[in-house]
Order: sequence, then C-alpha cells, then structure tokens
Amino acid sequence: QAQLVESGGGLVQAGGSLRLSCAASGRTFASYVMGWFRQAPGKEREFVAAITWRTAITTYADSVKGRFTISRDNAKNTGYLQMNSLKTEDTAVYFCAVERDGILNTIPSRYDYWGQGTQVTVSS
Repeated sequence: QAQLVESGGGLVQAGGSLRLSCAASGRTFASYVMGWFRQAPGKEREFVAAITWRTAITTYADSVKGRFTISRDNAKNTGYLQMNSLKTEDTAVYFCAVERDGILNTIPSRYDYWGQGTQVTVSS
C-alpha cells in the first residue's frame, strides 16, 4: 500500500503562485505515474497534470498548460506541482495520485492510490 500526503495549498490572489508537494511512502513500484487532479465544489474531479516517475515524461490539461509545471524528486520520493499565474477558476481541492502500471493516464479511475487533498483558493 502506498501513502500519499499533499501539502502546500492555501489562499492566494489571482496572478500569484503556489507550489504543491506530494510525498509518497510505503509500497514503491518499478515504474509508475504520479498525477495531479482537482475538484471544485459541485464539479467532477478533473485531470491537471501527470509525470512518469522514471523518465519524467509529462502531460497537462489544456487549461493549465503554460502556467503549471509538474516535476518530481526521485531522492525525496516527492512530486511537485508549481502553479503560476493562478486564476480564480483554479480554486479547488487538489489531489495527487499514483498509477502503478506506468501509463500516463488522465482518467481518475485509472489511478490506484490517492492523497487526502489540499485546498487551493484563488481570490480576485
């Protein structure tokens, strides 16, 4: 069983930046994908970004492309989501997740382990 703990959420003004972290512990996998998703009130959980842990191949949702950057630190077993030029519509609970088969998925149901989420609120 893998455990994921997010941190770094908070309140920021539009145009500002935040960096989310996702610390992974417990069971490890030879090759997996870490993804970030978000869920706003009354909306479905949506894909934000994902990275292959071994080769650092990335993919992004169109809504965050050019503003968000996903990365990972192998030594710390931690993933990051750098969020710049934040907009009010980025307000949501952000979750990190792990897909253990190493496939760069954008569908939440394909991910096997989830963190508890961290709130990001962007004010106007």
